[in-house]
Amino acid sequence: MPDTPIRVLLVDDHAMLRAGFRTILGTQPDIEVIGEAATGAEGVELARRLRPDVITMDVQMPDMDGLEATRLIVADSDLASAVAIVTTFDRDEYLFEALDAGASGFLLKNAGPEELITAVRALASGDGMLAPEVTRRVLARFAASSSAPLTATPTAVARAGSTAGVLSEPLTERESEVLTLMADARSNAEIAGALFIGEATVKTHVSRVLQKLGARDRVQAVVLAHRHNLT
Repeated sequence: MPDTPIRVLLVDDHAMLRAGFRTILGTQPDIEVIGEAATGAEGVELARRLRPDVITMDVQMPDMDGLEATRLIVADSDLASAVAIVTTFDRDEYLFEALDAGASGFLLKNAGPEELITAVRALASGDGMLAPEVTRRVLARFAASSSAPLTATPTAVARAGSTAGVLSEPLTERESEVLTLMADARSNAEIAGALFIGEATVKTHVSRVLQKLGARDRVQAVVLAHRHNLT
């Protein structure tokens, strides 16, 4: 357990959902809910005042929606808060805008307690977190709307190098394989199993992929990879 607990801010206009999240997170000795906000504007204000490690952010709220709030929080150089969008998704058409705004994770509102706890810990450690259901549907929708098919193989990506317009230097074939599995919403443990390598090695490859893509976390890396047909 870390020396200091992970500090979490809950932003949602539904008081019952905030209460449920607070109860779930409050059972964990390494997590502390330090504030709640009912609007995006209030969330931005509290984020700047409380400086949480992780923020759970609803999308549709009065006064200021979660997309604009996320954009303002991520753009604030004085903050290092990671934002997890919490959404019903089926009626939300703005997830890619949220990714562009800087969200580091997505969680469905019907997620189980363990998923919420895992997401908070993942974001606090610098990893992105996408619910597998969300990942597959978002990427499928993105692929369907893209003018170019997502057909590049890992070897082709490795050879393409910076010509893809996003890589600072070519990915190795192994790094490309890791990126492809990241884009399939695989955890580090699942990637390790699929490639028959250790989790520590996977973490090293993931770090190198993020560095070469100039991505802040694995969520942004996946978006960049699909946007530039790297998977």
